[in-house]
Amino acid sequence: MTSISREIWLVLRSRSAMLALLLLAICASAAVGLGLASVARDRAAIDRMLAGQPVEERALEAFVEDAGSGAYYGFQPTWDAPSDLAFAALGSRDIAPAMLRVRSLALEAQIYENEAANPELALPGRFDLAFVVIYLAPLVLIALLHDLWSGEREAGRYHALAALPGANRRLWSARVLVRVGGVLLALLLPFLVGALIAGTAPLRATGFAGLIVLVAVLWTAIILVVARRGARSAVHAASLAAIWFALTLVAPAGANLAINAAVPVPDGAALARENREYVHAGWDRPRDQTMRDFLKLYPGLAPGAAIPQTFSWKWYFAFQHLGDLHVAEESRAYREGIERRAELAKAAGWLLPPAGLAQAMTALARTDVAAQLDYQMRIRAYHQRLREFYYDYLFSEKPFGPEDLQRVPRFDPAIGG
Repeated sequence: MTSISREIWLVLRSRSAMLALLLLAICASAAVGLGLASVARDRAAIDRMLAGQPVEERALEAFVEDAGSGAYYGFQPTWDAPSDLAFAALGSRDIAPAMLRVRSLALEAQIYENEAANPELALPGRFDLAFVVIYLAPLVLIALLHDLWSGEREAGRYHALAALPGANRRLWSARVLVRVGGVLLALLLPFLVGALIAGTAPLRATGFAGLIVLVAVLWTAIILVVARRGARSAVHAASLAAIWFALTLVAPAGANLAINAAVPVPDGAALARENREYVHAGWDRPRDQTMRDFLKLYPGLAPGAAIPQTFSWKWYFAFQHLGDLHVAEESRAYREGIERRAELAKAAGWLLPPAGLAQAMTALARTDVAAQLDYQMRIRAYHQRLREFYYDYLFSEKPFGPEDLQRVPRFDPAIGG
C-alpha cells in the first residue's frame, strides 16, 4: 500500500474527517445551486423586460403625437446581464439592479431613486461559492490538519513515526496532500458542474479554480506553521480559530470601517432627492433663464430655441437636464469616492489575503463594485444619446409620429449606447 492510498484509507475510516468533507461538499453544492438560480432569475427578468418592450411601444404608438410625448412616456430598457461566472461569486449583484428602464427625464434620480441599488451598500453578499471558499473551507482545513503532529504525540506514536525512513516525504506530506486534496475535491467538483451548466469559458473557469487552490494553499501554510509548534491539539485548534476569526472577519471589517471613514461619499438617496427637488423647482424658475442656461450647453440648438408663453416640451426637457447638472459634482464625488474605497480595499487585500482573494473572485466574475459602476456609466452614455435624439426633433420642430419610435436609439450592453 502506497503512502497516498494509506492516507486515503485512513481518511475514509475517520468519521469526523468524512463528515467535515461531506458537509463542505454539501455547502459548496448548495452555494453553486443558489448561484445558478440567482443568475437564472436575473436573466429571466431581463428577457421578460425585453419581450415586453415591443408591446409597450405599440401601445405608445396609439397616442404619441410629438417628440415631447414620445420622450416623456417612452421608457427604454438597459440591462447588465450576469457573466458566465457570476453564479460562483454573486458579489454586489444581490443589491445592485440587473436592469433599469430609463426615460429622457433627469437621470440621476432614476439611477439613485433606491439607495439599495447603490454599490455603496455592497456587503459580503449572498451564500455563494466564494463565501464557502473564503469562510467555510478554512475551518474544514483547520479541523483536518490542526493535529497533524500533535495528535500523534498525544497518541504516543510520533517518535516512532518520525524515525521511519523518509517520514517527512512519505508520511506527513502524503497526509497533508490527501486531506487538502479532499477539501479541494469538495469545492472544485461542484464548481466544475456549475461551470458546465453556466457555459463558463474554460479560461475563466480555470482562473477561478486557481483562486480556490490559492485559498487552500494559503490556509494550509498557516495551519502547518501553527501545527508545527509543540503545543497540544486543543491549543492549536484554538489558535487557528482565532487566526481565522481575525483574518476573515475582524481585520476586513476593521479595514472597511477605516476606509469608509477616510473616504466619505455623498448619500445616494439624498442625491436623488436633491435632483428631484431641483427639477420640481424648475416649474417656478424664469423660463428665459432656464433656456439660456441650457443653450450654454447646446449652443447649436439656439436657432430653434424660441418657446411660447404656454407649456413647451423644449423648456420642460431643458430644466430636466439642468437638474442633472445641479447634482453633477455630487454624483461625480459619489462615483469617485466609491472607486477610491475600492482601490483602498484592493490595497488592503494584499495585507489581508483572504479579503484580497475574495475581491479577486468577484472581479473575475464581474460582480464587483467596479462592474456596477461601469454599468452606471453605460446607462449615462445611453441616456445622453437618447436625450439628444429627442432634442433634434424638439428644437428643429420636425414632425414626430408613431413610425419615429422605431428610430429611437437602443441600449447596447457592450458599449452602453
